[in-house]
Amino acid sequence: MAENPAYPVGLRLTGRRVVVLGGGQVAQRRLPALIKAGADITLVSPSAKPSVEAMADAGEIIWTRRRYEAGDLQDAWYALIATSDDDANTRASAEAEQHRVWCVRSDDAEAATAWTPATGRSEGVTVAVLSSDIQDRDPRRTAAIRDAVVEGLRDGSLVAPHLRTRTPGVALVGGGPGDPDLITVRGRRLLAAADVVIADRLGPRDLLDELPPHVEVIDAAKIPYGRFMAQEAINNALIEHAKQGKAVVRLKGGDPYVFGRGMEEAQALAEAGIACTVVPGISSSISVPSAGGIPVTHRGVAHEFTVVSGHVAPDDERSLVDWESLAKLRGTLVILMGVDKIGKIAEALVGHGKSADTPLALIQEGTTAAQRRVDATLGTVAEAVRTHEVRPPAVIVIGDVVKVGLPGPA
Repeated sequence: MAENPAYPVGLRLTGRRVVVLGGGQVAQRRLPALIKAGADITLVSPSAKPSVEAMADAGEIIWTRRRYEAGDLQDAWYALIATSDDDANTRASAEAEQHRVWCVRSDDAEAATAWTPATGRSEGVTVAVLSSDIQDRDPRRTAAIRDAVVEGLRDGSLVAPHLRTRTPGVALVGGGPGDPDLITVRGRRLLAAADVVIADRLGPRDLLDELPPHVEVIDAAKIPYGRFMAQEAINNALIEHAKQGKAVVRLKGGDPYVFGRGMEEAQALAEAGIACTVVPGISSSISVPSAGGIPVTHRGVAHEFTVVSGHVAPDDERSLVDWESLAKLRGTLVILMGVDKIGKIAEALVGHGKSADTPLALIQEGTTAAQRRVDATLGTVAEAVRTHEVRPPAVIVIGDVVKVGLPGPA
């Protein structure tokens, strides 16, 4: 006759005595979750892994530095037996049975009264997977199922709608440099739960195809401006949809606060009394050079990197950049939104003392399938942009790190 499957249950261990026997790898893996559960933990072991010892030093557990002795499980609610002494494990398991203490055994699951499921967490939910086939327990399979479910919840491919009323608001989500896989887990999850998405041209557009049909997608570049400036119109659209009780995502390229006007939008929402969440994104200032094979810092070459906007030329009275000071820096200079102004920028840097032979790379449409890299120097970059027809969006990297980097995709 087949053995009955285990009955799944969630133990509430806050303030309750839990005994762990053995301070090795099993304890190292299981203790953090027991600590997080608020258990009153006693570790019984003559020695322990450094990380386990650190938990005792921090006062997170009580460490009794000796081998198991009869009576150690007295008044325990739950026990984890994980010593290298088979005889001690057997005696402790028998004591647990005598005192009706639920007991997990790392050396012999069949002799245990409880099993530890493969667990993972996402969005306030704990996913726990146990095998229902007693004769064919495969920890690798249960771990794989757990990972698939958790990943699905995190990236939005597995959507479980909230039945309770959601709080409307706006999430300013940094979508990263362009590759849809480089958006953060939290950003992707919020995107999957959105009612309305207002997207930038430079955001990860491929993610929009994954949205359910009911989601309204608005191209920020096509919002009618009327008497408003473009940014004012976007702000008004965010506020209008949020006031209708909808979950709104403002999907932006890179990071919302790195040349993304995210703070202007956050301020407008705050003035309107709209709840706002800001989700950082991977900035193209570091990710695109990396994708192009260039480190923005490198030992012995560059101990600093500076990121500036190049959308205003150095000779424009609106420029807030101190190009003279930048020319004196020995580190890496990363310029965003500067393709059409790079000729004047190069002239200004050389004019303030930067060598015309300083290496430079332009990485167009970084992290996407269309990525390409063009190498030049400050003295040749203007001609290189014309010859190779470099177009925005492109990130410009100036400095000796260009020479030490790996060859980037053509």
